[in-house]
Amino acid sequence: MKRVLLSAWLLCLTVAIMAQAKYVFFFIGDGMGPNQVLTAEMYQAALQGKNGRVPLLMTQFPYSGQAATFSASDGITDSAAAGTCLASGKKTNNGMIGQTPDGAPAYSVASQLKAEGWGIGIMSTVPVDHATPASHYAHAEKRSNYYLIGTHLAESNFDFFGGGGFQRPINKDNAAAPNLYDLCKKNGYTLVGSYAEAQKNIKKRKMLLVPQVNLDNPNKGAEALPYAIDQQEGDLNLAQIVDIAIQHLSKHDRFFMMAEGGKIDYAGHGNDGATNIQEVLDFDRAIQLAYRFYEQHPDETLIVVTADHETGGMALGNNQPLRLERLAYQKCSSDTLSARLTALCQQYTNQLTWEQVKAFLAENTGLFGELAVTAEEETVLHTAFEQMMRQQASLKTLYADINALAAKAKEMVNHKAGLGWTTHSHTATAVPVFAIGVGAEQFTGWMDNSEIAPLIYQATR
Repeated sequence: MKRVLLSAWLLCLTVAIMAQAKYVFFFIGDGMGPNQVLTAEMYQAALQGKNGRVPLLMTQFPYSGQAATFSASDGITDSAAAGTCLASGKKTNNGMIGQTPDGAPAYSVASQLKAEGWGIGIMSTVPVDHATPASHYAHAEKRSNYYLIGTHLAESNFDFFGGGGFQRPINKDNAAAPNLYDLCKKNGYTLVGSYAEAQKNIKKRKMLLVPQVNLDNPNKGAEALPYAIDQQEGDLNLAQIVDIAIQHLSKHDRFFMMAEGGKIDYAGHGNDGATNIQEVLDFDRAIQLAYRFYEQHPDETLIVVTADHETGGMALGNNQPLRLERLAYQKCSSDTLSARLTALCQQYTNQLTWEQVKAFLAENTGLFGELAVTAEEETVLHTAFEQMMRQQASLKTLYADINALAAKAKEMVNHKAGLGWTTHSHTATAVPVFAIGVGAEQFTGWMDNSEIAPLIYQATR
């Protein structure tokens, strides 16, 4: 792989002056700061018994830099302002989608290229009307205006959308307004609910790919795709969506694709180290699909990878040696752990014993199994168990409500692995930028996130 990437770097130098990008892949890891990337690499090395890192594909790209992420209104951005800036190059206030602070439209590179006849694809592991994907096609004063944002998606004329469905498919303030799924169909989108169904409809002019469960319940707000650590056979994932998008968009002689790893952010809000790592690895697997396309079109393709902001203030080290391999004992996200513990309580009608719970934790987190638990730690967990049974002291994050025992167990696994966190929210940490292909040499050094969209557009000229 290193030899291949070195050859790619030399090729980039050769064609940089004369080439124009005809195929652009823009990957955004929501909440993915530098430590999220490094932790995933060091985790892979730790699983092999090594002290070091096993590089992700993105970190092997020949050009890299770092980007500051502050918004127009705050040193710490939200996803709406950061997404708008990455999409358009325009700084805006937190909470605003596709608008500058004075309310003027901030047009995305995607919309500009669509006006020039390019094929456009927007996809994410979270709902398609979430802040980052919405920033590429919508204009709204508030990111929470989900129905309005959904109408902008349906009217965008973009060629492909994929990910979670609509968070608010019905306009509760106007009973006569169409369901957003119906509006998409009216505007020429073929709605598909699985990878296999998408393949069968690959030649359709426009496509919306969301999990079948969302299409089966079109009046219910959509949810994100399952965490990578929780995925079961048949679940839709980001790599599959990117694969379908490449097939669908390849009928155009030029295309732009934005793919978001949105649940890196969710796991960061939950301070869930094991889940966060798996989301970064899942994101990198999706990038591999774009890289395979790049290998076939090296003098016409640009791949840029970055993040909108860092989430959680992830720290590698907490006054003890790193033991990241211990995170492998956690078999599900803390969200799922919480749900399973709650189901156990219901199954045993609140007669759940501590010994039963210890066996459950050993199977799902490694605690009381491969991960030794001291008497003091058991007291902490038992107290959380009692709080859970009384439905007290849950951890409420931006995207989840985790019961007391699941929250404490996840925190203890993190600690035993050597991971620390500073917040359940965003930070102002600069985010990584990786690039390969036509114009990639421009994405280096210390940058501002407002520089990225103009450089992408410049690479297509």
